[in-house]
Amino acid sequence: MDKIKLDIIGLSYSQTQSGAYALVLAEAAGKRRLPIIIGGFEAQAIAIELEKMTPTRPLTHDLFKSFAQSFSIKLKEVVIYNLQEGIFFAKLVCEKDGVFSDIDARTSDAIALAVRFECPIYTFESILSSAGILSDEFMDDDDEVEIADSDENEFTKMTKEELEEQIQIAVDNEDYELASKIRDEITKRDA
Repeated sequence: MDKIKLDIIGLSYSQTQSGAYALVLAEAAGKRRLPIIIGGFEAQAIAIELEKMTPTRPLTHDLFKSFAQSFSIKLKEVVIYNLQEGIFFAKLVCEKDGVFSDIDARTSDAIALAVRFECPIYTFESILSSAGILSDEFMDDDDEVEIADSDENEFTKMTKEELEEQIQIAVDNEDYELASKIRDEITKRDA
């Protein structure tokens, strides 16, 4: 069975589940999208690494990476291999001294590790055909999903220097969601 490579293309509040996030993976050589509902902690762990933020203390996924590297274990790939009753199943494919091992993992944790190890994420046709959505059905290319709340108005009133101070405070307080919002405002201004 051939594996299909996936890329992370988005992370946003879930419109269907309160307090959850939608992680959107895209077929690397196609138009299908695979939305996966994940928890806030896992969304934060993925977003921090995607945005190259450095927490003041290592998060669990950072600890796992350090531990694996200390023992010369490489994460070669993540495979989303099953879907049962709306729940995705994933495995970590690890290698040490030429010996490969599969480790079962929650999909959100597996993806948080994949971004840290910079390894590919794969799935199978059966998963994409049952849970995948054509990109035209999901959103237009012009659409962007943004996290919006009352803080955005506050950010627009701040100078860039004030925003940079606030982002450092947010990171120091391990409020990575807020730091991400501030970074988005800075990025908008730099564009």
